[in-house]
Amino acid sequence: MNKAPRETNRVIVGGKRIEPGQRQTIEIEVPSLYTHTQLKMPVQVIRGRKPGPCLFISAAIHGDEIIGVEIIRRVLNQKSLKRIQGTLIAVPVVNIFGFINQSRYLPDRRDLNRAFPGSESGSLASRLANLFLNEVIADCTHGIDIHTAAIHRENFPHIRAVMDDDETRRLATAFDSPLILGTDIIDGSLRKAAEEKGISIIVYEAGEALRFNEVAIRAGVRGVISVMRELGMLTPAKTTKRPARTFTALSSTWVRAPQSGIVRLIKPLGSRVKKDEILGVVADPFGEQEQTAEAPFDGIVIGKTNLPLVNEGEALFHVAKVERPESAEAQIERFQNNLDPSQDVISAPEPPVS
Repeated sequence: MNKAPRETNRVIVGGKRIEPGQRQTIEIEVPSLYTHTQLKMPVQVIRGRKPGPCLFISAAIHGDEIIGVEIIRRVLNQKSLKRIQGTLIAVPVVNIFGFINQSRYLPDRRDLNRAFPGSESGSLASRLANLFLNEVIADCTHGIDIHTAAIHRENFPHIRAVMDDDETRRLATAFDSPLILGTDIIDGSLRKAAEEKGISIIVYEAGEALRFNEVAIRAGVRGVISVMRELGMLTPAKTTKRPARTFTALSSTWVRAPQSGIVRLIKPLGSRVKKDEILGVVADPFGEQEQTAEAPFDGIVIGKTNLPLVNEGEALFHVAKVERPESAEAQIERFQNNLDPSQDVISAPEPPVS
């Protein structure tokens, strides 16, 4: 499954045509609240004077996943966008209903990322999915969808992509995350619908719902700009640094609580683990009964729970299986050190993208 890269000569968002050299903010009407209050999905479109790819970046498809909103804000403030080739379509809040309510879901309790491609006459989720797919990203050639872990969980920054497609693999590698998780596409997801429209798309996963994480944000901004450079939308960086190695994991699994109780987490995000190594210990409140959660294979911890109170069977650690995990661990440590805000000589709220 390989898609050839293409350019687009037409950009229409929300029924409005964006001409070369224009930068517009478009407010797309979505179904109103039952209070008769009208809601709108904000979209910003930046079209360069020269032709090129049409890339969308989207966030908050799950309304409580707010890191992507800040990533997109910082990307849009990059001075280099004044010289963009092609088109950037930025949608910081797709699920406007969930975002207002600080909820993952829509008011009908449906998951928007399981409602694509949607329809004009279906549920609220189905209508919003149909609107986004056909009114916002219909003319796109590429996409980056930004997510975090669910509530009370946290993800280490990584890319999820279909690695048997050349163009998607190019985007995933260009994002310059230390880890790529090769995953199948879930039915009903934006990724599935976008791929069926011929749009090459990757997912950036990092951080926790309803929380900001500076390392995850910086990595996301850097990654988006890096992808735009790879696509020829921005001038390549003037650097002689060797590109960081990216490790690919083709499988992963969640380690679950062996009993109900209070968990003591031992292994942090990004750490290397060996098969049968103890990741955490679950005990009852008296400490009379304890059971360990152990690694199923050698790998890297890419997700974990942040809530110490667990029921039997709940997910505790997400472990990715990679080749040479010791090398991946070293690369992850360099990645974290380079983006750690405490390492800044002068603290700046929005560091430049190298």
